[in-house]
Amino acid sequence: MDNIFKYGVEQLTVEKALSIARNHIKGVLSNDIKNRIIKNYNIVQSIAKGEKLVYSINTGFASLCTTRISKEETGKLQENLLKSHSVGVGSPVSFEISKLMMILKVHALSKGYSGISLELLERICWHIDNNFIPLVPEQGSVGASGDLAPLAHLFLPLIGLGYLTKDGKNYIPAKTILEENELKPLKLQAKEGVALINGTQFITACAIIVVEKLSNCLDHADLIGALSLESYLGSPQPFVEKLINLRPHKGAIVVAKRIRKFLEDSQFVESHKNCGRVQDPYSLRCLPQVHGASRDALSHLEDQLVCELNSVTDNPVVFEENETYSGGNFHGQPLALPIDYVSLAASELGNISDRRIFLLLEGKWDLPLYLIGNAGLNSGFMIAQYTSAALASENKSLCFPASADSIPTGGGQEDHVSMGPISARKALRIISNLEKILAIELLCATQAFDFRRPLISSKILEECHKYIRKKIPHITEDTVLSDYINLALEIIKSNKLLNIISKFMEEAN
Repeated sequence: MDNIFKYGVEQLTVEKALSIARNHIKGVLSNDIKNRIIKNYNIVQSIAKGEKLVYSINTGFASLCTTRISKEETGKLQENLLKSHSVGVGSPVSFEISKLMMILKVHALSKGYSGISLELLERICWHIDNNFIPLVPEQGSVGASGDLAPLAHLFLPLIGLGYLTKDGKNYIPAKTILEENELKPLKLQAKEGVALINGTQFITACAIIVVEKLSNCLDHADLIGALSLESYLGSPQPFVEKLINLRPHKGAIVVAKRIRKFLEDSQFVESHKNCGRVQDPYSLRCLPQVHGASRDALSHLEDQLVCELNSVTDNPVVFEENETYSGGNFHGQPLALPIDYVSLAASELGNISDRRIFLLLEGKWDLPLYLIGNAGLNSGFMIAQYTSAALASENKSLCFPASADSIPTGGGQEDHVSMGPISARKALRIISNLEKILAIELLCATQAFDFRRPLISSKILEECHKYIRKKIPHITEDTVLSDYINLALEIIKSNKLLNIISKFMEEAN
């Protein structure tokens, strides 16, 4: 069934994870998975009752790994792990990120290598299905050994602690919610606490949002860049297929093809074919190379992310009673590096967008200075570019890769960590700034577009311009622009323009 996803069986993707989080499809545990979970749980219980030392089942955690835990205290150890590791600080992560973390954890645990009980797994599913989502502070994880603090907070409600929300705003003590739903706190068994807190689910959940938001920005950046190109009466020559194919980077090919489609049958292009300008500034001429490189960076992250979404990131991993492995699958480095790379890619999209804004405001090629009549009395869009410059500069300062740093933790046992959670949080902040820069370019490009009348652009750009003008008027004198910037931001976040584009792209195919 299309509206069902089988945890632990099917391949999880960014789209499917988001669909579960947004209640478009439901994640379920198949009978085969339930049997696998029960079998693996029994193996761990047998180990816990035996004499052989196995990390975190009957030993302490991190540098306490040589401390033996009695058979009677193995459950208490797991409960203590959740409590002691709940040291997160800062604002709560978004409702969606917290819910994604639970979904990703269920999928990983359903692989059947972590020794948790079916009851525990079904309780997490209850939270997901009923939208009772835990409060998770955003700071406190170094990205190895897993996202310990965020995951500890995520699963405190299982033992009746922590807080839950249904709207991402009002947090209620978990104990109250459990009582209202006639549920009792769970008593954790051997290995269950460490299985819950070991893993990269915080980094991965953030990366899902990074991929979705940056993909949206890339598609809008191409469109808005084309609007700026048209308004500036830029040349279409840099996007010719045979030219791009001489340096066939995948991202550049995609961007050039999209720009060609956006400019198809434009009177703007025909009007200045022989204008003698020879070539445009880089921010227009190098759209395929710059936007394309950012696309390639995102593609690399997507490849790594799909692998991570379907991986077991627990430690130790239990195959059979006599086959357990203590390894490093929890280490966040495989995502930390590409997330830092994508942060740079997102920052550069904002950087080149700001350059195009600057070009449109210069007063060249028959565009009025600052895109306003009676400049001097009116400042027009002058100061909007100050905002884009501030945002672009802020993004540059955020581009230092968090994964370049490592501070030993766990008494030196965990002596190299990824700092991937910091990478992920910074990436989301950079992309948020990028969306605002693109909104300012959209505002300026649409304003400049108006000054090229009575020329008619391509069908795609005319339809997009028409939609924007339904939301934002042409500015004839100074006004409070922040309101219009926010409207442009809403347009970008709504995907309405991309829906317009897709209609024409489908017709072309």
